This record gives sequence, C-alpha cells and structure tokens, in this order.
Amino acid sequence: MTCSVGLLFALHRRFIERRVAARLRKLASGDQLSDIASIILPVRALSPKSILIYSCEEVIGDGILKLSFAQQVRRRFPEAKITWLAGTGKTVYASILKPVAVRFIDEVIENAGVGDKTLQLFTKWSPLPGRKFDLIIDTQRLVARTMIVKRIPHDTFISGTANFFFSDVKPPKNFEPDPSFVGGLIDMLDLVSPRPADDGANVFDLSQEYRAAAAELLPSGAIYIGIAPGAGDRRKLWPVERYFELARKQLAIGRVPVFLLGPDEAELVAAVRREVPGALLPEWDRADDYAHVKGPMLVMALAAHMSAAIANNSGTGHMLAVGGAPLVSIFTRHDPAKYAAQARGLKILHALRDYGVDDASRIPLSAALDAIDTFVKYEEPLIS
Repeated sequence: MTCSVGLLFALHRRFIERRVAARLRKLASGDQLSDIASIILPVRALSPKSILIYSCEEVIGDGILKLSFAQQVRRRFPEAKITWLAGTGKTVYASILKPVAVRFIDEVIENAGVGDKTLQLFTKWSPLPGRKFDLIIDTQRLVARTMIVKRIPHDTFISGTANFFFSDVKPPKNFEPDPSFVGGLIDMLDLVSPRPADDGANVFDLSQEYRAAAAELLPSGAIYIGIAPGAGDRRKLWPVERYFELARKQLAIGRVPVFLLGPDEAELVAAVRREVPGALLPEWDRADDYAHVKGPMLVMALAAHMSAAIANNSGTGHMLAVGGAPLVSIFTRHDPAKYAAQARGLKILHALRDYGVDDASRIPLSAALDAIDTFVKYEEPLIS
C-alpha cells in the first residue's frame, strides 16, 4: 500500500484539525489564551519497560482500527515489552492479523477470563497472577471491567472510564478528547508520552506478492466498483438485493462490480453468480498464480485498483478503506465519528441520522448510486 494514505496519518490529521478548530472557537467566544496555554502534554512522561493493553476482544474491524493505536504505543516505547490482553474473548491479533500485529505487540493473551464476570469484583481473585506491569492501558469503558483490570499489579494505570476517575494520570483542564475511538486511545497515550512526528509509515505494509496477485485479479483498463454486502452484526446489513441491483446498474454503464465475500458470506457466492453474471468474485474465482495469497491483506491490495467501493459498517469496509478505495459506508445507528473507516474518500449513509429509522433498508439505492458516481467522477484509483 505504498501509494495510499496510512491510517496513522489520517488519525493524526483529524486529531490536529479538531484540536485547532476547538481552540479557535474558544478564542472567538472570548475565552482567555491562558486557558489554551494551560494544556501541556504529556502530564507525566513515562518510560515503561513493560506495558499491558487491555481489551475485551477483537474481530476483524476492531482489529484493523486498533492496530494504528498499537503502532503508536510501539513508536513511543520502542524498548518496552507490549502485551495485549483480550480479557473476555478472542482477538484477531492471535490469528488472521497476527502477521501484522507482531510488528507492534510482543505477547498476545486471549480468552483470559479477565472482566467477563462482574462477580470477580466481590472476590479476592487477582488477574494474571505473578505478573506486574509498569503501565496498564485500559481501552474499554465499562466500570466493572476497569475495576477488575486495575487489580493487576502495576505502577501506572490509565483508563478513560467514568471520565478518567480510575486513571492514575488524568487529562488537564480544558482537554478536549478526540471523538473517534482510536483517537481517544491515542489521547490517553498523549498523557504519558510526547506525540511523535508522523513518519509516514503505514500500519499495513503489503508485500509484493499481494500487490502482484491484485494486479492479476483486477487488471488495468476497467472501472472497478467494490461491493461488500456482509457484516458480522446482521442488524447492520443493507438488503443484499439492493447490492445486486446496484451491481447491475454499474454493469449497465460499463463499470465492473467486484464482490468481496469472505468465508462468512460463502452462501452468497451462488446468488451473485446468478443475479449479477458479469460481476467478479476475485476471492472465489481464482485463476491467478497466487492462490495461496488470500485474506484481509488481499482485499486491501484489491482496493487500490477500485474507483469506489460500498460496504456495510464492517471489517471488509475497513479493509477497503485501508487499501485506498473511496468508500460509501452504510451505517444504521452507530456513531460514525467514533467508528467510521479511515478512507481517503468517505461518504456515510446513516439510516438513523439521515432517514430517522434504525433500519438500513430505509437507505435508498439512489443515495448509494449518487455517492459512487461522485467518487468515480472526482477520484482516481490508486492503481489504474
């Protein structure tokens, strides 16, 4: 992904723009400059040798988002041993994203049973017996879990739960947190370490094999439109029939719909072939020399060849965004400011905000078509 804008750069830029805008609003409203100058970071500079990052679990979308945070932890504390604790379930950092995660994380513990039962609060049980960490970073906001995690022996504990009530280091007065999930995590790092200059390094550094496979599967000369109709949460789904109709309309005007279907969408493969005979299924119809190249990194490589893409608020949507496809993102009720994919071009269609109902089916086909047409008109694929 050498020619795409990295997740980290996008997060930094959004963070700085919001901070500057907020400060300017304060000045315009008559607030004193001294209030702004009083925000000095870090509050307490640390040099930990061992770091524990607590989360509940990570599916693919969460995992893609949080890796930019893990990259930041590694950059700020390059000599520290970093342990990722998935307290209540599994994490993709121990499986499908492990090849990327190992660049930033030294140890992954999953299914640890830490914070999965409120009853743990009313016992003398101590999580991770025999372990102690210089720094613990709590990435979730449930009070009971935070209280349980804080029992793990440590020198410094950071948590945004209950407005930093449980945190050993708290933000200064007038501190305005970033509304995005990952931006909020990076805010916590700013409390204990200086923010490094952006070095332009991408979280996902795709190998030549992935790029070569994508070039064979989506050769130059066509306008490719990525379509990802799946999502882990069924409540997030835009009707699949609408995706089919959108694909047929792309074919009718000379574009090539590209369906991205993972193992969980295997039942849709036959339906796509039947309903949209001219569509491509690059992960299923393999005639290239790289059949062993597959998974999220392949989707990211394919995204670089797309003029636009559309997806539910899902892991595949995040893959397409990381890979560089301008993205139309379908939301139902979740807050896009917190969970939106970091795409170089992003159009959010929000059922609740735009149509007043927590139901993706209320988002009309015309809105999606207009958004895709705009991207095709004004954006070029990263690789054409």
